Amino acid sequence: MTQLATTTDLPAKRAALMWFRDDLRIEDNPALVQACQEGAVVCIYIFDDSPVRRAMGAASRWWLAQSLRALSQDLAKIGGSLNLLKGDPAQLLPRLVKEGEFGSIFWNRRYGASEIALDTQLKSDLTGLGIKVSSFNGHLLNEPWTVTTKTGTPCKVFTPYWRAAREKGEPSAPLPAPTKMAAAALPASWAIHALTVEALALEPTKPDWSGGMRQAWQPGAAGARANLERFLDEGLAGYGENRNRPDMRATSHLSPHLRFGEISINQVWHVTEAARLGGTAKAPADDFAKFASELGWREFSNHLLFHNPDLATKNYNPRFDAFPWDTNAKALAAWQRGQTGYPIVDAGMRELWATGWMHNRVRMIVGSFLVKHLLLDWRLGEDWFWDTLVDADPANNAASWQWIAGSGADAAPYFRIFNPMTQGEKFDPKGDYVRKWVPELSNLPIKYLNQPWTAPQGLLLAAGVTLGQSYPQPIVEHDKARQRALAAFKALKPDDDFARNGE
Repeated sequence: MTQLATTTDLPAKRAALMWFRDDLRIEDNPALVQACQEGAVVCIYIFDDSPVRRAMGAASRWWLAQSLRALSQDLAKIGGSLNLLKGDPAQLLPRLVKEGEFGSIFWNRRYGASEIALDTQLKSDLTGLGIKVSSFNGHLLNEPWTVTTKTGTPCKVFTPYWRAAREKGEPSAPLPAPTKMAAAALPASWAIHALTVEALALEPTKPDWSGGMRQAWQPGAAGARANLERFLDEGLAGYGENRNRPDMRATSHLSPHLRFGEISINQVWHVTEAARLGGTAKAPADDFAKFASELGWREFSNHLLFHNPDLATKNYNPRFDAFPWDTNAKALAAWQRGQTGYPIVDAGMRELWATGWMHNRVRMIVGSFLVKHLLLDWRLGEDWFWDTLVDADPANNAASWQWIAGSGADAAPYFRIFNPMTQGEKFDPKGDYVRKWVPELSNLPIKYLNQPWTAPQGLLLAAGVTLGQSYPQPIVEHDKARQRALAAFKALKPDDDFARNGE
């Protein structure tokens, strides 16, 4: 499979402009490679503050600051420099290329509707100024419009999507990083507008709540490579089963690195394949296949976003437009703070707040709890995750919330209501995950850890637990909440679809 570029072929003049976006790396960066072949290059990143496009969440802004610093250092090693600007690219770029007399501009494509509209407008405006405009696929194994059903329509179910994607052949081999860059400077009239990372004000200050994220993560390409190597060495063997265990570090932790493009999915794919073929990663074939399919879900989410631009705000299945969502602000706040009285739910929400990340199995549990136990609109959860996740991805976040709500493509059945007690017992069997994030319950025996309200009063006192004070009582009763959800969801479905029981 070859890398495809979209280019308006006009004569080049003077320096090239490399516009970094969600591709904050120098390895396997097709736009950067092509820009360097033009001669002198000015590298820019524009912090987009236009209200037309969705503002980045607070946790993502923190990650972005670290990633920009890392990219700047990587560029400096090959003779380049990163210039930071702030504003609306639709306004800034035409002025910049005109005043700087740039001959060409390069970027890697994005797939949200507002980003596509921006790129389309810019290509028209810049071409009209005599600028050569080139865009590339630096984000996906397959661009969204290239994988279809046999009748040529967009895929709506993951399995046939992934089958069709794999039939297209192996992804492109990663491109090596440029070894040397001929760096050019911003025009003098623009140099005074260049900002430092600190001046972008991306990081929290009063208060600085990012300590847990700093401890948990190493943003940047080096951190991405380290996570991939660790995963291949320590996490891939047994991945098919262990990936569901939040008490184990058995997943790749690559999601924020992929979201910001610090590593490309082509790199992940080919490094993993090399480990499989070379035998350096000692894992069964099924574990490799399962990890590959998880990369496929990322692809499928982008496919859905491209074909459904309102994925974060509009039910994919319009039947859910009539759903009778509750509007309990106190319940939402308890969920956000990790104070629901259900330990596995609270552990996940506290992990999210502290580290900007949550284990995927627990994401499903807390998502199901919000939508089905509390009957709160999935968009409230999507919005909270958008603000608090360091890997808040426009495609993955929206598609995953619609999946758990039952309103999305290939969605979890509406009658699939996760039982937070049995989920905790099954996937956190020794209680290590709950004890880490809900330390007020750490002295409870495992028998009662996932449902402390069933423990004898004397045992609670001995463990230092006072329900309603040191740890909350459940904000809803599981059985009643489940029946309420089933009744609400049943109203949206034909009766003959309602034969199976929930979990």
